[in-house]
Amino acid sequence: MDSEILWRVAVVQAAAVAVLSLALALVFSHGFFESWGWLVGPLAWLACAWLTARVVGLPETPVLGRAVLAGIPSALFVLLDAHWLGAAIAVGLFAALCAGLRRPLSE
Repeated sequence: MDSEILWRVAVVQAAAVAVLSLALALVFSHGFFESWGWLVGPLAWLACAWLTARVVGLPETPVLGRAVLAGIPSALFVLLDAHWLGAAIAVGLFAALCAGLRRPLSE
């Protein structure tokens, strides 16, 4: 496990999720998220994971797969009405899963 990758992934993913969440909250009403959150949330999470892969320099496909795995416990927290706790746990789990990846060599 590479601790540098772990922390970089955690910081970039947390920042990306926070910025995108704020932007979406400014654009859409609360009712939109009650109706469409089941779709928008996972897509936003995956978009942030893709950005994280690009910024940290990790291969995108394995990172997106790890984002899906980390999102499963987060979905359970949504069902328990603890959305943001689930998001925080998902960021930590996502970072831990990505810390096992190696960055490709520069071309």
